[in-house]
Amino acid sequence: MQLHNTLTGRKEEFVPLDPRRVTMYVCGPTVYSYAHIGNARPAVVFDVLARVLRRRFPGVAYARNITDIDDKINAAAAREGVDIGVITQRFAAIYREDMAALGVLPPDFEPRVTAHLPQIIDMIQRLIAAGHAYEAQGHVLFHTLSFKEYGQLSGRDEQALMAGARVEVAPYKKHAGDFVLWKPSTPEQPGWESPWGRGRPGWHIECSAMAEALLGETIDIHGGGHDLIFPHHENEIAQSTCAHGGKIFARYWLHNGFLNVDHQKMSKSIGNVLLVHELLKSVPGEAIRLVLLTGHYRQPIDWTDEVVAEARKKLDRLYGALRDLGEVEAAPDVRAPQAFIDALEDDLNTPMALAELFELARAANKAESPADKARIKAQMLDAGSVLGLLQQPPAAWFAWAPQVDGRPTAEEIDALLVQRADARRNKQWAESDRIRDVLKARGVLIEDSKDGQRWRYA
Repeated sequence: MQLHNTLTGRKEEFVPLDPRRVTMYVCGPTVYSYAHIGNARPAVVFDVLARVLRRRFPGVAYARNITDIDDKINAAAAREGVDIGVITQRFAAIYREDMAALGVLPPDFEPRVTAHLPQIIDMIQRLIAAGHAYEAQGHVLFHTLSFKEYGQLSGRDEQALMAGARVEVAPYKKHAGDFVLWKPSTPEQPGWESPWGRGRPGWHIECSAMAEALLGETIDIHGGGHDLIFPHHENEIAQSTCAHGGKIFARYWLHNGFLNVDHQKMSKSIGNVLLVHELLKSVPGEAIRLVLLTGHYRQPIDWTDEVVAEARKKLDRLYGALRDLGEVEAAPDVRAPQAFIDALEDDLNTPMALAELFELARAANKAESPADKARIKAQMLDAGSVLGLLQQPPAAWFAWAPQVDGRPTAEEIDALLVQRADARRNKQWAESDRIRDVLKARGVLIEDSKDGQRWRYA
């Protein structure tokens, strides 16, 4: 199995420290608002990676955190006049629901910062004791000059690091690039007691402490979006390595590329930020997932109406092939073709894996013998399970519809189709056509096949 390691800039053979327990930590959401489609990309990408790892190794420990201490959370709570817990619980629940709609499985661990304050404080104390951090005017800061490998992940020299960090100029810093581990809270701000007074942790130390608590001092894989390489992941490496006496923090660093909308970067100022919660009202979750997997995870992808429409057509083909297999029982103990697995184990090459899946769909449409149909159906379903696709009955896929007023329900459609079947049986062709036209006018397309009537929302 090969993975591209951001730290070395090359593809490497993946060899876990302990194949009985592969460890992976991925930076999760800061829960102050709805997740946008860019936030969904790492959730989907690393969900697929976790599925691939579970096929190859007997044990996988996958942690994806919830950041529930943050200034944006504080601001949202202040606007509503509520405790920060009201905000974080609401949007954490919405995040889980939205990701589930995209087929994302829950991680093994979902640590929250508020549940790990003792571990965070302990790590900061260790950094101070080792001479890598210092207290100044109620703050505790990591001294970047104490870690000579600082900048290795992002490949930036010190001048570029300072420019990229947009560092806060503060007279109490020993060096301009030093970053906050703990900061004081005002009386109206959320805060926790610490050896340095009432305050709250800095962003970077949170992930280091939670990864250590759940997965150990050295983990196999650390993942996240490309935007986290600097400063977040660079700072995680510095503080974790120093807190662990020089031990390697993460052995493989994986980062997914950016997501653009109509060839532009998502931006509030442009007004093109797409929220998953809203998209799900007009686009099937599985189609959103397929869009996010169509491009290689390390490359940028572009979200457009055309790409979404094409994803729906592709899923129509896949589910259509399964539907045409009808009542054929999937062959037992048959798994996805090796070429499909090889593609995913080659740095998670989902475009190549999808090509193999569509080859199976083409083979299904040509298969004639019951044995071939049973084998191909099993292969398609197994391949789908690795990608998080094809996890519902074909009828459910074709029955999905956007939230549109006046659209008939599945029950109403089925009742009309019973009437149409009676009309056709009695050779009342005008009545049959009338019912078909009524359904078409209400956004439902009818297809007559050798297996009977099929329908789908237009």
